[in-house]
Amino acid sequence: MKSQDETLEDWCRALLQAFELEDVEVDVNEVLALAGVAAHSVVRPAAPLTTFIAGFAAGMASGSGQAPDAVSMQAAMGVARALAMDYAAATPQPDDGPAVSSGNPGA
Repeated sequence: MKSQDETLEDWCRALLQAFELEDVEVDVNEVLALAGVAAHSVVRPAAPLTTFIAGFAAGMASGSGQAPDAVSMQAAMGVARALAMDYAAATPQPDDGPAVSSGNPGA
């Protein structure tokens, strides 16, 4: 039985082949890490949306000759990661309420 990592690598290769992108290197763990940041910093459904838009932006940059594939992907994922983290920092979280006193006047 294949591990999850093996299954994801196989799936990635199958997708790349289907889109005739066999020569493109995809760092699956990096993409998953970006999805995790988006899911935890924004909302869960932001994960696929963020990775799709970052991938699209990378493809546009690479296709227009602005940068090689690897550079385009790293730049797009970096922008998306930073934006998600900034979003989380600027958005009050549901559990962010008034600080609860411990009952200790010195605390």
